[in-house]
Amino acid sequence: MSKAKADRILSGAGWLSEQPEAFRAEVLQRSKLLRYAPGDVVFRLGDPIGGIYGLVDGTVAANIAPPMSIPRLIHLGAPGHWTGEGCFFTRHPRRGELRAIVETWMMHLPLEAMDQIAALDPQAARHFAQILMVTFTTLVRVIHDLQKPEATRRIASVLNRATWIGDRPIPLSQAEFGAMANASRKQVNAALQCFAAEGWLTHTYRSITIVNAEALRLFAEKEDES
Repeated sequence: MSKAKADRILSGAGWLSEQPEAFRAEVLQRSKLLRYAPGDVVFRLGDPIGGIYGLVDGTVAANIAPPMSIPRLIHLGAPGHWTGEGCFFTRHPRRGELRAIVETWMMHLPLEAMDQIAALDPQAARHFAQILMVTFTTLVRVIHDLQKPEATRRIASVLNRATWIGDRPIPLSQAEFGAMANASRKQVNAALQCFAAEGWLTHTYRSITIVNAEALRLFAEKEDES
């Protein structure tokens, strides 16, 4: 992965693609491209303050928890998504954990660079704040999915949301999917067997390939229509 290619990817997807050209160019010029191996931690809950990270390619797991609790897997990052903005606004330590699941490339804009951009551009803080709104929208979807009373529909919702990572197999175990859907491994296994029989997905122990994301979405939302 070259820096030029990473710049093009982030300029065409997600938060940065929606920002003014001059601001976008400044962010990319001051950012550094980083590679993470499977299992590498980008940052942990409680880590010192730092800058933001944009997902260029690969898959990352977002784990969060209240203070004094163990972080739990809630979401998979989508290409073009940026995170870590909380430190810029609060100057408090990290409130979550980000971990690479497969080989992953991320763009990192250090906190010092964010401060420098904000000092030069009065609108920069507003631009950075839009990352918060993207995060808020994602968390609303997570909460909505978890409020479905039937486990099978929660699992369908999580599977559909996992397709945000792009057209690639989802590299999670059934236990990890269970954590995201607040379901037991037995419930996840039964749901996967059912969805596979319908032709909506295929799966192995640590990988799920979605064949029909729309069918999963419609199945998950039937409860809301009743």
